[in-house]
Amino acid sequence: MSIVCVISARGGSAGVKNKNSRIINGKPLIVWSIEQALLTPEIDEVFVSTDSSEIKKIALQHGAKVPFKRPKNLSNSTAPKFKVWKHALRKIEKLIPDIECYVDLDCTSPLRDVSDITAAIYQYKRNKNKIDVVFSVCAARKNPYFNLVEKNESGYLRVSKPLKKRIIRRQDCPEVLEHVASIYVMSPEFIKSKENLDEGRSEGYKIDYEKSFDIDSELDFKIVSFLLADKKDG
Repeated sequence: MSIVCVISARGGSAGVKNKNSRIINGKPLIVWSIEQALLTPEIDEVFVSTDSSEIKKIALQHGAKVPFKRPKNLSNSTAPKFKVWKHALRKIEKLIPDIECYVDLDCTSPLRDVSDITAAIYQYKRNKNKIDVVFSVCAARKNPYFNLVEKNESGYLRVSKPLKKRIIRRQDCPEVLEHVASIYVMSPEFIKSKENLDEGRSEGYKIDYEKSFDIDSELDFKIVSFLLADKKDG
């Protein structure tokens, strides 16, 4: 059985213009993820799902396969990523009918390491009889039991999830994890039978905080660029 990786990268972007093909630290953003996938020994095939001829050209030049084009209705800012996964899986199963798991690497999160991808795949494989998906998480920067607030019925700000015993130290809060859009390892049956990630039996792969940043704005682009350079220098 094969493990396939799909990197989804549409041509347009609302927050950062053409971010998936934009040069960051010497190479197009998507290339960081393609290279990581190709270096992951557990991954058998690397595909790119895109509507962009420019991204397709970049992907082919760097060793990924692009045997299909993403349709227009899945190439806008409102298209659910789960439907993009469904479309890609249908296309790939015509080429590779026996898929053990489907790995998605978000190309806006290049700070992950190959070792993270491998670890997430092994976490899925160890538990695949009782789970549908493993996706990357990190310790939440803010906690709804402590320093996240929302308006109550009177319009005043209060802690989002108050407990009977008031918490005065962040360290005493229940653990809250932040969804990191970086690595997803999924059962093909899960993708085909469900419509949302929340419908699955999921586990989190804990990624280091400094690897959790993704690019959704010009500020993010600068932060990730700095952290990539820092990793290289380190």
